[in-house]
Amino acid sequence: MFYYNEPSLTFQILLVIAAVIPALVLMFLVYRSDRLEKESRHLLFVLARAGVFATLIAMVLERLGERLLVWAIDSEVLFNLLLYFVVVAVSEEGAKYFLMKRRTWKNPEFNCLYDGVVYAVFVSLGFALWENISYVLIFGLGTALIRAFTAIPGHACFGVFMGVFYGLAKQAENMGDAAESKKYRSLALAAPIVLHGAYDYIATMDADWGAAVFFAFIGVMFCVAFILMRRMSRRDQYIR
Repeated sequence: MFYYNEPSLTFQILLVIAAVIPALVLMFLVYRSDRLEKESRHLLFVLARAGVFATLIAMVLERLGERLLVWAIDSEVLFNLLLYFVVVAVSEEGAKYFLMKRRTWKNPEFNCLYDGVVYAVFVSLGFALWENISYVLIFGLGTALIRAFTAIPGHACFGVFMGVFYGLAKQAENMGDAAESKKYRSLALAAPIVLHGAYDYIATMDADWGAAVFFAFIGVMFCVAFILMRRMSRRDQYIR
């Protein structure tokens, strides 16, 4: 027989709700801004679920990569650079991109430029949602509030940059320009990796001015991503 601590269970449910709401709100905003032809709910669910699976892939790769760095690197600065820009950023953004491309590149619904943004953001927020649940259950409501304004929109921003180039890559392929498509696919992976690595590295800086640099960085990144998203939405077009 199992006995449940009702207050504890209720509190955990509240924590999960607090962890999930920011990602769902951003998903809705991106979905609503899909002006030409909205994606099917089934596909969006599949992409969000792919983001959850991406957390599992990234977790394994990050643990292996960190152990390798501990064994091979003595310099603290070099260790942190490699950890955040290579191990963490490449594992997480690479897993998102791999699963997104696998599920959308040949999908007939991928027929508009802005679709790339929708796909990448939904995968990224699926990742962020699951990651956020684990953080909030361990560290509490205070963490939910902080991550609602930092990590969750941060993952959404990485998705925006990934999706902009992903949509351009699909258009280039449909126009028969394989070299241009490959270039944009590379940028779709490289841009979020660089941003993600910078986000994590700056967030862990110990200097007195580290917090100021971090909030300046995320402020600029959020603004640029928002402008890009609105511009792509307004100028959306069918991929020829």
